[in-house]
Amino acid sequence: MNRKMPYLALLAFACLNVAQARPVESATASTLNYVGSEARAARAYAAALREGKPALRIFLDQFPKGADLHVHLSGAVYAESFIRDAVEDGLCVNSSALNFVGPPCTAPLIPASDAVKNQKLYDDLVDSFSLRSFVPHASVSGHDQFFATFARFGALSKKHIGEWVDEVASRAADQNQQYLELMETPIFTRAADLGRSNPLTTDFAAYRKKLLALGIKGEVFADREDVRTAEVLRKQIEHCGTPQATPACKVEVRYIYQILRGNEPGQVFAQTLLGFETVQAAMEAHDNTWVGINFVMPEDGYISMRDYTLQMKMVEYLHSVYPKVHITLHAGELTMGLVPPEGLRFHIRQAVELGHAERIGHGVDIAYETDAQGLLKEMAHKHVMVEINRTSNEGILGVKGDEHPFMLYRANHVPVALSTDDEGVSRIDLTHEYVRAAHDYHLSYEDLKQLARTGMEHNFLPGESLWASPDVFTMPVSSCRGQRLGSETPSSACKAFLASSQKAAAQWELERRFNAFEAKF
Repeated sequence: MNRKMPYLALLAFACLNVAQARPVESATASTLNYVGSEARAARAYAAALREGKPALRIFLDQFPKGADLHVHLSGAVYAESFIRDAVEDGLCVNSSALNFVGPPCTAPLIPASDAVKNQKLYDDLVDSFSLRSFVPHASVSGHDQFFATFARFGALSKKHIGEWVDEVASRAADQNQQYLELMETPIFTRAADLGRSNPLTTDFAAYRKKLLALGIKGEVFADREDVRTAEVLRKQIEHCGTPQATPACKVEVRYIYQILRGNEPGQVFAQTLLGFETVQAAMEAHDNTWVGINFVMPEDGYISMRDYTLQMKMVEYLHSVYPKVHITLHAGELTMGLVPPEGLRFHIRQAVELGHAERIGHGVDIAYETDAQGLLKEMAHKHVMVEINRTSNEGILGVKGDEHPFMLYRANHVPVALSTDDEGVSRIDLTHEYVRAAHDYHLSYEDLKQLARTGMEHNFLPGESLWASPDVFTMPVSSCRGQRLGSETPSSACKAFLASSQKAAAQWELERRFNAFEAKF
């Protein structure tokens, strides 16, 4: 296909293909495929869709959503929690920059505790730490506001990490969501120093060997403790294992190791190596914390753009050394005008082909990629899932409605699942993303279940899938056939299979939740 084919022609071509291959049913028509409680739930959903977003919110509040696979921990916490923590830590506020600063709180700094006595200051801080009330203006875009928030609350102590995880897990539990993969950046001071003092060479194998000899693995233990501590603290807060256990205890949490792509090459390689080592160590120890790596920071940043191919080659090499470490990559969080057109041509493809990404975060600029149709076909064939963050994409990139490639991916059978990205900064939750998608694209009840199942299919939990074929949610594996999925009493063969696979067990739980949800109708 001509690389200059305009987006609308590409979309029309994709829709023609899918119309020939597998028609997309309307919300009303899809109810004809159901029986019993599932049919009643589908009819209730179709009615809510006709009635508008408030009715959709009510219906989808307890709809089983499975997983949120694209969540930055620091961006998922609401500003109100950060203000509470700053007061507890005795931090100060720079009232002009509206950020937290360490004590002493001498003029012009003021105590953070003043915020709970001064409503305007409190409101100003909430707005500073989020997109609430933000209106783009001269030289300050939604992109600028979004990424600026993180430095403003950066002075907070990590002693609150357990509280932050509890907040996100509790919000997930409130929405009948069972699984989270939280992106987190643990300590990498030694790795950064080694990367700075030892310039990167083109011989990645020799460079890795040198960093290992210099003791880069010394931070692996601290990095594993970072999230193990978070899990211990959040489970204490939630009273897990006691009669007072909160619903959040039932939310499984795993962690994705964040690598800062905006640093110089030596630092990026060193931190990436440390990330691979840390995740592999956790996986080998079966400690149920770290499960994969990801690159973060603005994809349009100068170094991120300059070194993108180099960074993907780093991941390609380290993947060859640590093949069991899962990889999800921010790629295509770009749009026309943010970077030159040539910068939109290759990021998603290189993440898939060089970076061996099993999942792509955002993927907004897919239509601008060279041979976009071929890339879509490749992603569908390889079952590379796209983590869709529509509210974030609108706030940061200004991409919304039919400008977003959500339907293009679906038309080309690329697996997609909804996620929040930074729900605290965006002031949303996962139900909000389901409501938006359902309303904007008139999704069927079947579509909603597919989105939830896709998220659980592509999580990084160990073990085989419950489903016999990737991304086909019609036939379970042989040991679990001939019985109701999600049953409280699976057959002995199925029970043994579920015990052998954390992924399949989580998928079985999602089916149980579907059964319980639909039984209410």
